[in-house]
Amino acid sequence: MAFRIIRNDITKVSADAIVNTANPRPRYVSGTDYAIYMAAGADELLKERQKIGNIETGQAAVTPAFALSAKYIIHTVGPEWVDGEHGEREAVKSCYENSLCLAKDLGCESIAFPLIATGVYGFPKADALQIAVTVFSEFLSDTDMEIILVVFDEDSFVLSGKIFSGVDAFIDENYVSEKMDSEYTLGASAAAFSVGSIPIGESRRGRRLFKDAFRRLGRKDSARAESIKADIADDEECDGEYDAEPLMEAPMAMASTDRAGRSLNDLLDNVSETWQESLLRLIDEKGYTDTEVYKRANVDRKLFSKIRSNSQYQPKKITAVAFALALKLSLDETKDLLGRAGYALSPSSHFDLIIEYFIEQGVYDTYTINLALFEHKQPLLGE
Repeated sequence: MAFRIIRNDITKVSADAIVNTANPRPRYVSGTDYAIYMAAGADELLKERQKIGNIETGQAAVTPAFALSAKYIIHTVGPEWVDGEHGEREAVKSCYENSLCLAKDLGCESIAFPLIATGVYGFPKADALQIAVTVFSEFLSDTDMEIILVVFDEDSFVLSGKIFSGVDAFIDENYVSEKMDSEYTLGASAAAFSVGSIPIGESRRGRRLFKDAFRRLGRKDSARAESIKADIADDEECDGEYDAEPLMEAPMAMASTDRAGRSLNDLLDNVSETWQESLLRLIDEKGYTDTEVYKRANVDRKLFSKIRSNSQYQPKKITAVAFALALKLSLDETKDLLGRAGYALSPSSHFDLIIEYFIEQGVYDTYTINLALFEHKQPLLGE
């Protein structure tokens, strides 16, 4: 996995290099800087830091990591936030870029970052997050390195902006609708078998009433929901009815489909493309290279080599989803590709709803989507 986000104390993270939001002068102050000095061994680290001298804003320098689970500490100096009109964003961007270049020169295979300058320097967390992800994405497009973004607590991780504003609403709308359909429509259909005819979920007013009620119930109190179903069934403005007889006939009609004469061998002889075959065909059809696809999917070359060499490769669902995004597939194309691996997108899964939301928005950047997944405590693409 090229890029991942974790919630942890950066002093406890194992990586070749750990980035410190440093003081410009050879001393340490509160925040990440202080925590790193204490964990590494303050006296030894300060002596090495003094050898470097002052560090300019946006620049980076390296010392040994001493007692940390790392080889190096990369010290970079972020800007103090004024109003965003004094080059603060450019300076933070330079912090990330120069730290990555230094890690590459040192031969590092992994590097852990905090959100630079968001502590005592007051840089807005949402802006720092956007800058970090943009720099990471550009760097990883032609470099193999594991980048770990470390956030300390819930308040350290903030999503904002147009891209993310609809995620919660989309999850809420679709999750509630799915619950409404399963707990209200099916329940009313079952009642139709016993009473002959009953107004059920096709009523627009009924669906709206139930949706509002379901939200008030917190989506989980099915016992109280049952009484609401009854109230809705009595609603005078329901505009749809289902008779018991047609409902009972429908399953029988479906079951009568004639499959006579088709042996197991006949079925197996007509197996369509495997997931791997479909993936490789789509890469060729869209004119992508293998490298750009597996990098966009946030997986490493070793995993992709396994996939390419085995036509029967069975991916994890999260891997299949990552490749669908890397190929920039439509929602229908995504469902088809997932289906070839035996998977589907479910309206009961927050992970699946987030993926569906971003596909519908035309947003395919894995790093951006991982931010939303992380905020909603879902597994990340590439894990």
